[in-house]
Amino acid sequence: MSDLLRLATAGSVDDGKSTLVGRLLYDTKSVLADQIDAVTRASVDKGLATPDLSLLVDGLRAEREQGITIDVAYRYFATPARSFVLADTPGHVQYTRNTVSGASTAQLVILLVDARKGVIEQTRRHAAVMALLGVPRLVLAVNKIDLVDDAAGVFERICAEFAGLTTKLGWAAGDVVAIPVSALHGDNIASRSENTPFYDGPSLIEHLESVPVDADSSGRHSIGLRFPVQYVIRPRTTEYPDYRGYAGQIAAGVATKGDEVVVLPSGVRTTIERIDTPDGELPSAQSGRSVTLILADDVDVSRGDTIVAAADAPEPIETFDATVCWLGDKPLRPGARLLLKHGTRTTQAIVGALIERFDEQRLAADPGPESLSLNDIGRISIRVADPIAADDYRTNRHTGSFLLIDPAGGNTLAAGLVGDVLTAVEVGTESGV
Repeated sequence: MSDLLRLATAGSVDDGKSTLVGRLLYDTKSVLADQIDAVTRASVDKGLATPDLSLLVDGLRAEREQGITIDVAYRYFATPARSFVLADTPGHVQYTRNTVSGASTAQLVILLVDARKGVIEQTRRHAAVMALLGVPRLVLAVNKIDLVDDAAGVFERICAEFAGLTTKLGWAAGDVVAIPVSALHGDNIASRSENTPFYDGPSLIEHLESVPVDADSSGRHSIGLRFPVQYVIRPRTTEYPDYRGYAGQIAAGVATKGDEVVVLPSGVRTTIERIDTPDGELPSAQSGRSVTLILADDVDVSRGDTIVAAADAPEPIETFDATVCWLGDKPLRPGARLLLKHGTRTTQAIVGALIERFDEQRLAADPGPESLSLNDIGRISIRVADPIAADDYRTNRHTGSFLLIDPAGGNTLAAGLVGDVLTAVEVGTESGV
C-alpha cells in the first residue's frame, strides 16, 4: 500500500465540498491554531455559532463573497497511516475545466451528493468525467444526512441510483464506496457516528487510510519505462568534460541500470549506463522519480524526445483519434490549427473531423457535431507535425494524455486523451440513466 494518496473532491454547488475538506484538515490536526482563530473570528462576524470550516479552503476573495469554490485548491494533510494530497475542485458547471484539471492525477475522488437532492445533473456529469479520466476509485459521500427525516431510506435510494450509474460508466462494485456523512457536524468523517445506526462501514478517513492504491496508479495496465526528456545536461567542466545526461521525471515504469531502451521518435537503441540524482547514483528508479539518465552510447537526444523500454516501445503516431474535454470559450471546429503538448514535446496540430459528442446525462454519443462548446466532451481526429510517443490513455494516464493550446495566446483549450476512451463507458443512443 502506498503511503501517499492523491485524491480530489467533486460535486454540485452547495453540496458542502469546502466544508468537508475543512473538516478533514481540522480532524487530522493539519491546520495551525492561528488559522482556526481567524476562521472562528470570521464565523462570528457572519453570525455563526460554530466555526465555518469551509473558510479554511475558500481562500479567494471572490469565493468568500459568493460562497462557492472557483479555483482548484490543493491541500496537504496526513494521518499516522498515510499522507494525502487533495484537490478541492469547483462544483459550478462553468468550472468543469477546473474539475478536469484537479481530477486528472487523482487516484480516488470523493463525489459529494446532498442527501436532500440526491443524484442530480452535475453528479452525473462529474461521474462521467471521472470515468473518462480513468479515476480508479470513487467515494460517494452522501452529505447533510442529518437534514433528512428518513436517513436510512434516503441513503439506500441514493446508493442504488448511483450504483446503476457507476456500473454503466465501467466501475466494478468494489471500486465504489458510499458513506453517509455530515461535514458540518463531523459525522462519519474521522470516526463512526452514532447518528447513523443504519451504517456499519468505515468512516471517511478510515477508508482513505486503508483503500489499496498502487504507488503507480497511472493506468490500468503495467507498461515499461516512459521517460520524457525535459533537459539535456552538459556541464563541460574540467571535472566532467564528457558528461551528457538527460533529466526528467519518469512518467511510467522503472528505469534500471543496464536496461535496453529506445529513444523516440528516432528509434535509436542503447542502454542505461547510470541513473543520477542529487543524492547520488541509483541502481533503479520508479515512476514519479526525477532523475538524470546517462546512456551507454553517444546518441542524439533532445528535449521532447522520450526514452522508453525496448521491450514495449510504442510506435510514434502522427494521426490519431482522441477524446477531448473542450475548455475554450470559443467553440472547436474542424480544421482548427492549435499546438499540442504531450509530455515535454510541443508540436503543431490540425483538428480533423469531429467524430462524436458525448452526452453525459444520457450516456449517449451524438455523431458528427458541427462544433464542441465549453465543457463539451467529444471524440475528434488530430494530425500533428511531429510524431509523439504516446500510449493509449486506457493503458497509461500520463503517457496517454495531452493538452491543446492556443498558439496565439498560449491558453489551454482542451484536455485530451489518446484513443477512444468513450468505449470504456456504456455508450448508446438511448437514455442509460
